[in-house]
Amino acid sequence: MPITLAQAQQLSQSKLTHFVIDEFRKSALLDKLPFDNTAKPQGGETLSYVYNRVTTLPTAASRALNTEYEAQEAATTKQVVDLKVFGGSFKVDRVIAEHERQVVEHVQFQVQQKTNATIALYHHMFINGDSGIGDGTAFDGIDKAITGSTTELIPTANIDLSSSTAIDTNWKTFLDLLRRLRARMDATPTLYLMNQDMFAVFQSVMDRAGVNLASKENYGFEALQWGPSIVMPLGDKPGTSNPVIETDQDGLTSIYPVRLGLDGVHGVSPDGNTLVKTYLPNMSAPGAVKTGEVEMVAAMALKASRSAAVLRKLKVG
Repeated sequence: MPITLAQAQQLSQSKLTHFVIDEFRKSALLDKLPFDNTAKPQGGETLSYVYNRVTTLPTAASRALNTEYEAQEAATTKQVVDLKVFGGSFKVDRVIAEHERQVVEHVQFQVQQKTNATIALYHHMFINGDSGIGDGTAFDGIDKAITGSTTELIPTANIDLSSSTAIDTNWKTFLDLLRRLRARMDATPTLYLMNQDMFAVFQSVMDRAGVNLASKENYGFEALQWGPSIVMPLGDKPGTSNPVIETDQDGLTSIYPVRLGLDGVHGVSPDGNTLVKTYLPNMSAPGAVKTGEVEMVAAMALKASRSAAVLRKLKVG
């Protein structure tokens, strides 16, 4: 059975683990993302998730009496997702942890910071992950999965939205392309993912279009509601000020709409109970310097190729 962070939070035993999951839920992506598990029906678990991605949709037709339908089958492509291990550790002296509490509670502070970094890393891999690059510790992300597909929309020319004057000139073209992109998807997106610069431009475009975007502040940062979809900036890569969804040297960036669901885009975890684990320092064990960790074992699956899309060549810088 799938599990969400909200459900996992109810299963938390530790107050600090409950706090960690609450921090993860401040991401609209992670809060809404359902996670399927890799538990085997016959028992046990595996770090690989095998599924079939729908790549050719079924057709239907009318027929004349006394004739047969022309046979056509929906086609799927077998996909294998390998779960990856990511998170971080910290060290704190037991004397500081136990006695220096005037400014911050050091263990909770370090756990929170590692949690934020782990969220940022999941965001990064969700978009940019490529298991074939480097040491192979990343899972494959949306960009790799949809590059070259029918839901990758690349305008003939750059859409200049880099200044107020440019937005005045091109906002209608931008909205037309965004609607064309949405039409290529199999259903309305759950989320529109972008960087902070594009997020600011998006609001300016909607102001000119007379569209009222409802603010969704319950995520701990500004996110917007556009119809049934949430519009959110994905923030920066962990430990940097570089955005997850980059703006390149020519000032170009992209927008990624995704439809979340077990038949669309979803997360994958080893079991149906724990999505995030915390390993807290043991203050009663020998050793002056204690180690704590926050860890997640997960990946992303794209069940239907048309449940994710990208609009490229948007000039914001």
